[in-house]
Amino acid sequence: MASACASHLSPGMASLRLPLLPRALFSRPISLLPFRGSTRCGSRPSASISTSSFTWDDVLRAAQPRYSDDDDDDDDSSDLVGFFEKIRLCNRGSEMRSDFLPFVVEDQIVGYVHQGFADRLRQFDDVFTFDRDSLNGSRFGGCVGLHPLLGTPEDRTEAVARVVKCFGQELIPGIRNELYPVKSSFGGSIIFSLERAAAPYFGIKAYGVHMNGYVEKDGQEYLWIGKRSQVKPTYPGMLDHLVAGGLPHDIACGENIIKECEEEAGIPRIISRGAMPVGAVSYMDIDGYSYKRDVLFCYDLKLPESFTPNNQDGEVESFKLIPVAQVANVIRRTKFFKPNCALVITDFLFRHGYIKPEYVGYLDLLGSLKSGDCS
Repeated sequence: MASACASHLSPGMASLRLPLLPRALFSRPISLLPFRGSTRCGSRPSASISTSSFTWDDVLRAAQPRYSDDDDDDDDSSDLVGFFEKIRLCNRGSEMRSDFLPFVVEDQIVGYVHQGFADRLRQFDDVFTFDRDSLNGSRFGGCVGLHPLLGTPEDRTEAVARVVKCFGQELIPGIRNELYPVKSSFGGSIIFSLERAAAPYFGIKAYGVHMNGYVEKDGQEYLWIGKRSQVKPTYPGMLDHLVAGGLPHDIACGENIIKECEEEAGIPRIISRGAMPVGAVSYMDIDGYSYKRDVLFCYDLKLPESFTPNNQDGEVESFKLIPVAQVANVIRRTKFFKPNCALVITDFLFRHGYIKPEYVGYLDLLGSLKSGDCS
């Protein structure tokens, strides 16, 4: 275990620091208002709208071209500041990473555990071990492991599941009875499986599939955007792209996207099998004991003009077809989108030419879409 413990700060953790950005990007404050109303004809500036209570009308107003007092320029499409803000929303807390201990199994770092959460784990000494050897630059020293008698993935899965059950919703909210594979990299062997809701508390790298569904008509591209159900346990009522889901331990990415297409948007297999894998985005987000290390595989699906999505699992309140350029305005100007969905759509904007190399900060923004350990 000692050799894995010695590499506490992995290369992926170092990438949490976003690149230095051109000073010009910060010459004015980032607007977090849903939209800026015109001040012409004596109208009053619009008030800020809560991200938990906005309507489609608010979204469509935010999507419109922005008017300025000066008639020379009412197009802010080259302003990337709002996109950088969304990157930061997914990559908080990098200054706290030294508060986490490596979680080491089979001499591989598979996650990171907050010192406070590790203290809670100490009562389960038949499941967890604690190596107290000091680490280079570590505040606390040591690392967390699993008991050597837990020699198989099945034994580890069962033992850790008992601990998660003991903690319950009070310490690990949102338990879904869905297992995620625990491994050091996407192509690695499964070391054990862990309840999805517990993954951030053990700093496990989690993978998902996210799909943009778009339509071409009259020479213009449109994106289908969903508004999440108000009863969703996470980000209720916020905007989402058309289809997304975590990647469980027993299904391939391509098959998972087809399954999610049916459940979330009623897309039949004959259409969804045309979804194209187009890359990935990644981020690392620290919030209290939670350390999210997510890699999202991105897909595009060109849909027929005649198709209208129909949610099947009750997780989406409604859908709206919006021109892509206007979706970009909503991401840039508001916090209406679930943060990681904003990253996936920003990736789409790059690939479809809506964010251009001429824009100040182009390469920095492109690189920051993989701020996490993308392995």
